[in-house]
Amino acid sequence: MQSPIRVLALPLLLSALGLAAACASPAVAADDASSPGDGATGLRGVQPPARMRDDPSAVDSLFLAGRAALDDGHGREASEFYARAARADPGALLQDRAFTAALFAGEVHRAAELAPTGDEGSLGMQQLGRATRAVDLIALGRYREAEALLAGDPIGDHRSILVLLKPWAAAGAGDWPAALTLPNPHGDRLVEELSRLDQALLYERAGRMDDADAAFRNLAGGGEGVALYTTRYGEFLERQGRRKDAVALYAAALKAGGASGALTAAVQRAEAGGPAPAAPTIAQGAGRALLGPAALLIAEKQPELGVVYLWLVLRLDPGRDEAWLLAGDAMATAGDVDSARAAFGHVSTTSPDYVEARSRLIGAYQGSADAGTALRLARETAKAAPDNDEAQLLLADCLRAGEQYAESARVLDGVIARAGDHADWQVYYMRGVALAEDGRWTEGEKDLTKAMAMRPDEPDILNYLGYSWIEHGEHQAQARAMLARAVAAKPDSGALLDSLGWADYQLGDIAQAVPTLEQAAALEPAEPEIIDHLGDAYWRAGRKLEARYQWERVLSLGPPAKLRQAVEAKLKDQGPPATVAAR
Repeated sequence: MQSPIRVLALPLLLSALGLAAACASPAVAADDASSPGDGATGLRGVQPPARMRDDPSAVDSLFLAGRAALDDGHGREASEFYARAARADPGALLQDRAFTAALFAGEVHRAAELAPTGDEGSLGMQQLGRATRAVDLIALGRYREAEALLAGDPIGDHRSILVLLKPWAAAGAGDWPAALTLPNPHGDRLVEELSRLDQALLYERAGRMDDADAAFRNLAGGGEGVALYTTRYGEFLERQGRRKDAVALYAAALKAGGASGALTAAVQRAEAGGPAPAAPTIAQGAGRALLGPAALLIAEKQPELGVVYLWLVLRLDPGRDEAWLLAGDAMATAGDVDSARAAFGHVSTTSPDYVEARSRLIGAYQGSADAGTALRLARETAKAAPDNDEAQLLLADCLRAGEQYAESARVLDGVIARAGDHADWQVYYMRGVALAEDGRWTEGEKDLTKAMAMRPDEPDILNYLGYSWIEHGEHQAQARAMLARAVAAKPDSGALLDSLGWADYQLGDIAQAVPTLEQAAALEPAEPEIIDHLGDAYWRAGRKLEARYQWERVLSLGPPAKLRQAVEAKLKDQGPPATVAAR
């Protein structure tokens, strides 16, 4: 499967696999000391120079071409160059580099062809090579070969995925005694839990429905992972024609606080009499089993190796939406925004994770130079899921960010109308802000005060309503107290400190305003509005040279046009406008 995702830093993966730091041949090691992203020429599908194509002994040049492609995030080209180098000069180091480049780029089938065999390389590389080849064999339906490859009880860092693959390969090969035997978890709680889930699914596949029912029932009643196991058990019940039992199971889990998108979708489907989800195929079951170790690695801040596991999952089950979400999260954490966007974009419109994936995709565009794309995507999402309140809230938020306040308020009207008396405080807060920013302060104030009545200690409400009252010259003592409560709840928030300092400024307490605004500016040194407020406070305190310096800083930060014009006017010796207290 050709992946649109770019490669992450390969040296981190090599370290995770226990390889030596230098994977170059002695002839190129000196030129290979730089780290990824240090200016190496990127290759976007470019063929190597004719000399390199014609001279298979040009190992050094091929290696450097592979490194350049890798540094530019093009693992497919990198693996090709490394593979050519390895063919010209066979050796474990170049072979390992070709294998890892292909695997990290999501080219699992190619990586399986390049994977080390026997005792080549480190233990970590040997195990990952076995896992990659086994995954590819399962995906190709060559189950007996996969089972033979996975024979034995492995040790080492990649033991979990080898152990979890083994029962599915055995089931595909028709070896039911091996498939249904729980492996020795060696103290690994994750392997133990996932193996029990796999056993339940494999009992069903083997036609042993009573055993499957008992295994699912034990899992669903175990406490941990109740939403996951309950959903799987309910799907089994639906497949057995026990729809009422499935509905009762889902409802009980939701009532017990196990709410999730999957559970909600399951109960809606079962109540509507929709078709039961199919049991997983051998490949899908094996892919689902590997998803847990991948998620654990990402949670433990090892996104490089976690992404490698996710490519194995997606080789087995390209439609596994949870894997695409996790891949997107890992790529976003690594700073590869383009790859994160590509991963989030893979989740289908029919998936229970669709709105969540679109939320993350939209978030990857908000605040960027292409922020208009965020609004376009939000409109598409709301249209695709018209009855999903989260999708409508996404659209409303993007409209607000784009200063289309009236339309944002109209979208929220629909959400509140559908919710009736059950509308959440956040929806009233969002609509109150949209109405206030649209110049409809009286309507906005009504929604904001209602939100505060529902959530009296919420810092965001206290901040926005308190700040607005100060700006309007209303309820000033109460507003100042609200802002102080917001800061007490989040003392490290530069935005909240700015609101409190600005309130003191507007109320004429400049001596109190200055240190508070200085603290806010220290926490948010790149926020032009906060720096502007500090400049105003300095001016009123008679510190005009410092005020000018702060206003010059505002202009250097690329402020919005309206703020730029106001600051330029102040710098022409006009000073700041009168405070609320002086009006």
